[in-house]
Amino acid sequence: MPADAPPPRARFTPVEQRIDDWAHRRLDGAPARGPRSRLVEFLVFTLKQAWASVFGAAMLAVLIATRLWYPDDAALARNDFLVIAAVVIQVLMVAFRLETLRELRVIILFHLVGTGMELFKTDVGSWSYEGGGILHIGAVPLYSGFMYAAVGSYMVRVYRLFDLRFERYPRRWLTAIIAVLIYVNFFTHHYITDARWVLIVAVIAVYGQCWMHVRIFRLRLRMPVLLAFLLVALFIWIAENLATWANAWIYPNQEDGWQLVSIAKLGSWFLLMIISVVLVAWVYPPRPPAALDRVGGDREAS
Repeated sequence: MPADAPPPRARFTPVEQRIDDWAHRRLDGAPARGPRSRLVEFLVFTLKQAWASVFGAAMLAVLIATRLWYPDDAALARNDFLVIAAVVIQVLMVAFRLETLRELRVIILFHLVGTGMELFKTDVGSWSYEGGGILHIGAVPLYSGFMYAAVGSYMVRVYRLFDLRFERYPRRWLTAIIAVLIYVNFFTHHYITDARWVLIVAVIAVYGQCWMHVRIFRLRLRMPVLLAFLLVALFIWIAENLATWANAWIYPNQEDGWQLVSIAKLGSWFLLMIISVVLVAWVYPPRPPAALDRVGGDREAS
């Protein structure tokens, strides 16, 4: 393969393949090096991240819009409207083939894992939702599961769009054990010692030597997977601040007025990333970079 040839393309949905074909017709002639090349890589990276976030962005847009404009005296409670809107978004994602049925399995798993946590956490007072509506289980409106699904949707789409490969990925059975312990600790720390710092150390020990290979356009970057976890956790924390401002849910210290979510929540989101990665790995087993060599080579930058 020539040094400046486009790398083999990742597997896309039909819509994404058409977008990718359109982009290649316009970008294949771009310089392989220099400022314009770097600008192209940056723009492609930004657009792929935006496309990967489309489900979460749509959910966040609906939350903010209803916070600003949904009438208080509407016949349909805001919570119920949010559930219906979330279902419509998910159906459209599948109907327009923006997500595959294979990916829908892991998104449903995110629903189940998230809803189980929500039921417990609201019961012990970790956070709360405003009342109203009939589409809820206990004190948890059903749209809450779709917020976890938004994380799942982002994860599986990023995997495809950036053709992620992993160097020295840990044994999946070991990562599954850590994910189960993290999930259990989210419940048990209310009654016994909080083991999150022990779990964070365990995550660092297990994933510390793992590197993630990310394909943008021509360029393939290499970064520590722990850094990727932290960056995604930061992204979710920012989205969480917007969601709590939109009154999707509130923490106890926000009951008298909204304030920034504690930066300490980054630790919780970091650990949740491990659960998320293990669930996604169930659908997309991590592939090593060496697999690329068997299909025609690859270029790498680090």
